[in-house]
Amino acid sequence: MLAAARSGALRTFAEDTRLMRPVVDRFVAGPGTDEVVAAAREITVDRLVTVDHLGEDTTDRPTADAAVDAYRTLLHRIGEAGLADRVEVSVKLSALGQSLARDAEKIALDNARQVCEAARAVGTTVTVDMEGHTTTDSTLGTVRDLRMDHPWVGAVLQAQLRRTEADCRDLAGPGSRVRLCKGAYDEPSSVAFRERAEVDRSFVRCLKVLMDGEGLPMIATHDPVLIDITRHLGTARPYEIQMLHGVRPRAQQALAAAGETVRVYLPYGTEWYGYFVRRLAERPANLAFFARSLLTRG
Repeated sequence: MLAAARSGALRTFAEDTRLMRPVVDRFVAGPGTDEVVAAAREITVDRLVTVDHLGEDTTDRPTADAAVDAYRTLLHRIGEAGLADRVEVSVKLSALGQSLARDAEKIALDNARQVCEAARAVGTTVTVDMEGHTTTDSTLGTVRDLRMDHPWVGAVLQAQLRRTEADCRDLAGPGSRVRLCKGAYDEPSSVAFRERAEVDRSFVRCLKVLMDGEGLPMIATHDPVLIDITRHLGTARPYEIQMLHGVRPRAQQALAAAGETVRVYLPYGTEWYGYFVRRLAERPANLAFFARSLLTRG
């Protein structure tokens, strides 16, 4: 499945197949700003939201600039709708220029700064997503630069990487916002844990570091065991539980009803293929749902 996420031919087939759209709609709010703002308004009745404008691995400057414009428009609409106290945005640096052939890190940083300025103007925050392991140092360096002017910028760390426990210690200082997830990229064993049990153990070690720190742990998981551990460790301190749009929505609502701070990762846009396939790869139940939907519609 992760190999399929990188296939141009499969991407073209999927995007041209009408049967895909109803299934994709489970995980993606829609193609445009109107749809995602409407979805965010509905979710924020009982939960918080982080919105991701889908797109990654951009290789030309105009596309990177267009992503910045999309975030500016989105943030303006979030502010206009009165949602800034409950909705933030997530950005992938590879969508903002990190993969360009020249001046990639500078362009990505400049573009991310523009997104942060737009977020500051409406009174919300930005979290910088983590991608493949080859970009980890660059991404964390950009986060550090952004935090000079915007100390509320959030960072994402992936428990599957062997380095992440140390990164958690570095980022667990006062005011730091860190989203801990398992990771959804196919990484080599030289840098990553490959077995599920190893990733889970790493997740718990990293979770304990963040809970013992002075920042805000944002724990991104759908695993009931890890959620229970999070709730146990976080009894006397603030934290967030973060879950994906379309995955265990009843559990999200139940946690919110029990008094937990739950934030939903809400993606939108036309560049949905890579994100969608990684969601299928993460959980067999998602793949089964996809297969049933196609068979039913067929």
